[in-house]
Amino acid sequence: MGNLKKNQTPAYPRNYEIWYTYAAGFNRGLNKAINDILRAKGKISTQELDTIYNEHLSPSRLSDRVDEVGSEISRELRSIVREVEDYVSTASSYGDSLVGASQDLSNTEDRQVIREIVAQLISETKEVESQNRALSEQLAASQEQVLELRESLDTIRYESLTDDLTTLANRKHFDRSLENALEEAAESGEPLCLLMTDIDHFKKFNDTFGHQTGDQVLRLVAVSVKQNVKGQDVPCRYGGEEFGVILPRTNLRQAVAVAESIRKAVMAKELIKRSTGENLGRITISIGASTFKPGDTPQSLIERADQCLYAAKRGGRNIVKAETDPDILQENSDVA
Repeated sequence: MGNLKKNQTPAYPRNYEIWYTYAAGFNRGLNKAINDILRAKGKISTQELDTIYNEHLSPSRLSDRVDEVGSEISRELRSIVREVEDYVSTASSYGDSLVGASQDLSNTEDRQVIREIVAQLISETKEVESQNRALSEQLAASQEQVLELRESLDTIRYESLTDDLTTLANRKHFDRSLENALEEAAESGEPLCLLMTDIDHFKKFNDTFGHQTGDQVLRLVAVSVKQNVKGQDVPCRYGGEEFGVILPRTNLRQAVAVAESIRKAVMAKELIKRSTGENLGRITISIGASTFKPGDTPQSLIERADQCLYAAKRGGRNIVKAETDPDILQENSDVA
């Protein structure tokens, strides 16, 4: 927010994203580009921010950046291989020189010849030492470069699996994590639960107060979810105003307790409109919880959690419903 004000940047979602990413510090290329301009000019223009966005944040740049980093790694490895090959060649020649010098020394007692052989060996030894230092410096520089490239790949991976708005895992990460969690549960026999969460009356709220306030609501819910899960759990933005939480090694009773904690945390927060300071009241969420059964697929587990979520909506919203609740069991019995 301070950078937006200081640089008189229009408060568009894209600009929020740029300055949020800058403050988070995980996109080194973006930070360097901004810092270079700020050092040179003291401020950064909207046009310059647009250019930086297109170069460092635009979704279309993700695959390009992967290719760029991959090419840089290939170039660096080729450079290392060339340096090592040169060194091996020099070391081999030096070895031959030592063998030749040893033979020459064993065949002569002439002091002048011995001095010349020793002088030649000293010269070649210094040359080898020089190349050895150069190789060591090159390897050290390459190691640093590879570490930087690895950080770039980590950044790209983070961005590819993260929802920009909420910083939770995105749908791609959700799908992959749920498949892995199901495989692990099937193999280990450990319990697994899934929460599907939806913000109550979000569309009406969004239409009434605007998309920026709607984004604020999404972030608020995301924070509440993050603060009420453990390290093994995987909170995700499933899509729109819906969130998913994968709970490995968690039974249904424990999952419902987690869901209640999230629901209460969201309801406890008052929403203040940043632009005006207006108190917009409180928001609520509805949550459905399903538990792994032998033979489950990601789709079947999601469908049962969604069924519970819809039951929570029908039941008045701002509640948690699990698939073992009597009304859910009755509903399934009626369908059967």
